[in-house]
Amino acid sequence: MPKRSKSKASSGRIRYAVVGLGHIAQVAVLPAFRHLGNAELTALVSDDAEKRETLGSRYDVPHVFDYDEYDRALEQVDAVYIALPNSLHAEYTVRAAEAGVHVLCEKPLAVTAAECERMIGACREHGVKLMTAYRLHFERINLEVIDLVRRGVIGDPKFFAATFSMPVKEDDIRADRELGGGSVYDIGIYCINAARYVFGAEPKEVMAFALNGVPDRLPEIDEHTGALLRFEGERIASFISSFTAADTSQYRIVGTKGDIHVEPAFEHREALKYWVTADGKTREVEGKVTDQFGPELEYFAQCVLDEEPGPNGEEGLQDVRIIEAIYASADAGRAMPIPPFEPHRRPSLDQQITKPALGEVDLVNTESPSK
Repeated sequence: MPKRSKSKASSGRIRYAVVGLGHIAQVAVLPAFRHLGNAELTALVSDDAEKRETLGSRYDVPHVFDYDEYDRALEQVDAVYIALPNSLHAEYTVRAAEAGVHVLCEKPLAVTAAECERMIGACREHGVKLMTAYRLHFERINLEVIDLVRRGVIGDPKFFAATFSMPVKEDDIRADRELGGGSVYDIGIYCINAARYVFGAEPKEVMAFALNGVPDRLPEIDEHTGALLRFEGERIASFISSFTAADTSQYRIVGTKGDIHVEPAFEHREALKYWVTADGKTREVEGKVTDQFGPELEYFAQCVLDEEPGPNGEEGLQDVRIIEAIYASADAGRAMPIPPFEPHRRPSLDQQITKPALGEVDLVNTESPSK
């Protein structure tokens, strides 16, 4: 096990390494550190020398490493932000845990529930925190919608319907099955997690269809998937995720006295907006473009010091269990049960953290995943 240098946690500043310097790391994670008071960017890990040199210089990062030097990187930090392909999340999380380093891992937490459980077990064994990077658990518009539903503004919530779609490039990692690609893993997971936090409940079973009308472009994964989930309290959630349809990002929650429509709902570089209709009146609320990644970095840094994260490893595990059930249902042509689950805590307004919007950045050897 590598020996880490002296931690700065006692002074209230958590040292992070960002592991993987692809698109999301470059446009959102790295620039987010400029607005953090309790965390600092200490190390970068990538197999691309140009990325390490250029981005290390741009953000004044004192330590840069390639993947073969990951154990050395862990000696310099208190926490890692894992932004690697889904298939690598488990390996790099377990190695961090064994080195006594806390882990903030991009969603999905892993490709299989078994991998998630191994990650959770390793972090528990070595006494480190594990958090799934659900940025919308700290974003004002989504948290206000949760609050409106909980306060009964639209009555008893009955059904939820969502779509999240974008035309993904066929050579992107999201289209590679071995790397954990697939529309539900990448974007459908937002719809699943939103249904769970808006209902404040868990699904009991799912029926799904996974289709591919363009096998020449996306031969290894689903083009789009539709799922119907039955929730506790005899409520229903539905969603469609697609890698070939035009951009959409929205959900609607309908209750006995009204409804709330959120659009865009899942984007991180647009102002999110919702319309709430109750008692025959409609009110529109629009947020601002903000940095959605700084809040989760700051929140996790605080959790390292004194509390269990809300979106912890078990929260990530539950969504992966649901994803596995969705694909199993699509393969078998029948409904699949989902094991019971009780979250550590559900997102609420007191988790709201707002950071200034991030500007545009010059990308280094990466590009947007969508056309």
